[in-house]
Amino acid sequence: MEARKVNIANGWLWIKQGYWLLKKAPVLWVTLSVIGVTGLLGIATIPVIGDPLATLLFPVLLAGYMVGCHALEHDEELELSHLFAGLHNNTSQLVTLGGISLISQMLILGVMMLTGGATLISILMSGQPVDNPEVLAQAAAGAGIALTLGMALISVLLMSMQFAPMLIIFNKMSPVDALRTSLRACLRNIASMSLYGAMMFLFMMIASMPIMLGWLVLLPVMISSMYAIYRDLFPTPTELAAALECETITLEQ
Repeated sequence: MEARKVNIANGWLWIKQGYWLLKKAPVLWVTLSVIGVTGLLGIATIPVIGDPLATLLFPVLLAGYMVGCHALEHDEELELSHLFAGLHNNTSQLVTLGGISLISQMLILGVMMLTGGATLISILMSGQPVDNPEVLAQAAAGAGIALTLGMALISVLLMSMQFAPMLIIFNKMSPVDALRTSLRACLRNIASMSLYGAMMFLFMMIASMPIMLGWLVLLPVMISSMYAIYRDLFPTPTELAAALECETITLEQ
């Protein structure tokens, strides 16, 4: 299964579609978003096992949100139970996906440490405030190659994870196939994805003022727009045939 290539303007259209899904059940959407994200952050604070456990569970949580979006798209009710839908659908594959993400993050950190970023990573992972900013600046200056390489690898990982939970839930793909397909979809639509990312970054800055209340709206829009992107890039066979027919008619005219 391959993603279709879309126009760069779709990057803005996805955000509008995400907002459209939010308007279908605004109160419950905000509630589900706050509960899910707060719960995941709470798990992450557990000493030693918190961060790895949160990484393993993230695809499960995201899959539940996507099932909720699917229900809204088909004029069904959004329910609190959708928050846990990932625990009842392809759970083992979703947890495996989280495990691949966790191992990949560890490998990326290892690569960064081997390429000159050991001091910087040690400072950042210590969890302690840096009293002397010059120490952090010197560590960052000496980790130029490591930071560049790390950012490149993290970008690949994020693109691979972008649609993987949806492909597992809705297309019944294996975790590895879902990761490959997601990465190819992002690379094929890099222009529209870049526009989407730039617009979202702008909205993040706006939502953070003055006391981050805007995130109550932006967070569910971010979640639902991810579903909108998936549906646009991976249409059903019927939708794809209709789209191709429209393009043919347009070309003939």
